[in-house]
Amino acid sequence: MKYELLKTEGKAKRGRFHTVHGVIETPVFMNVGTVAAIKGAVSTDDLRQIKTQVELSNTYHLHVRTGDKLIKELGGLHKFMAWDKPILTDSGGFQVFSLAGIRKIKEEGVTFNSHIDGRKIFMGPEESMQIQSNLGSTIAMAFDECPPALAERKYVEDSVARTTRWLHRCKAEMARLNSLDDTINKEQLLFGINQGAIYNDIRIEHAKIISELDLPGYAVGGLAVGESHEQMYDVLDNVVPYLPQNKPTYLMGVGTPANILESVERGIDFFDCVYPSRNGRHGHVYTNHGKLNLFNQKFEKDMRPIEEGCGCPACRTYSRAYIRHLLKAKEMLGMRLCVLHNLYFYNTMMEEIRDALDAGMFATYKKNKLASMEAGEE
Repeated sequence: MKYELLKTEGKAKRGRFHTVHGVIETPVFMNVGTVAAIKGAVSTDDLRQIKTQVELSNTYHLHVRTGDKLIKELGGLHKFMAWDKPILTDSGGFQVFSLAGIRKIKEEGVTFNSHIDGRKIFMGPEESMQIQSNLGSTIAMAFDECPPALAERKYVEDSVARTTRWLHRCKAEMARLNSLDDTINKEQLLFGINQGAIYNDIRIEHAKIISELDLPGYAVGGLAVGESHEQMYDVLDNVVPYLPQNKPTYLMGVGTPANILESVERGIDFFDCVYPSRNGRHGHVYTNHGKLNLFNQKFEKDMRPIEEGCGCPACRTYSRAYIRHLLKAKEMLGMRLCVLHNLYFYNTMMEEIRDALDAGMFATYKKNKLASMEAGEE
């Protein structure tokens, strides 16, 4: 594993992250495939065609349905879903705290009921690492507690202290698992997660502590969960300088194109978000002139592609009018084409960001991109 910091512009970083499953050019947007597939009937062949670098799958969901032990038996997640590039698996922590409903948090871990069949499940740092090791992902995320962004200070302090203790256990368990003979990916990388809600002093102190563990990468978690965009940017302004510049920095679960541009400017390398696929499934598509709702009647006779000049599978062949027809008729192809377009748009934007950083023109690119998207269609 090696992270090369190729260039900086202000706090913005242009990097290259070498992994056992290939090189990741950063900044990068990871395409979210919760249960080892992008929602919207998108295949791994599609992912290659739309310039996906990293696929993200969900530890919790794969554990409760199909099962990580079965996936290990079948050769691991890469083989299972026929994807040979990097995969990041989240720890399951966020899902445990957001989906589980009734749950009991102890020092050992969390006991909760599966949202699928109600069965009781226990997950702690060791269990999360074991599940992710069974999946054989390229990057495994530490098991953490994600407190609400607007939680009371005392709760956040206690939660962050527990997350730190859990991170030490994750690191020890990952080292043990990577040393075993039957481990699928002995080069699996562990990223730590910074927490602290919107309390900058708690986040800074936590960033300092976890940086001492010298992990392959670090995430900023617990944002985009109820705070304003301004509060999120304020946290990034304060905490990112305390995370190692020579390691990838990952902002979890964020966000809109504007969020990404603002966060790259603040030193973030890795992003993921369900927005492009979720919005696509509802007929909302991203363009360089803002977002369009293809259900709108004004597109009924519009024979233009979603965006002129776009190289995605939808825009190369189909019109807005046809895709609108498919969506209105509830044909899955309409949903699929919108998802493919949106992911292509995001992946292409990240490519443009990297090119702009290479050229020392990111500030100009960001200004022009935001102005164009806010202006809307003529």
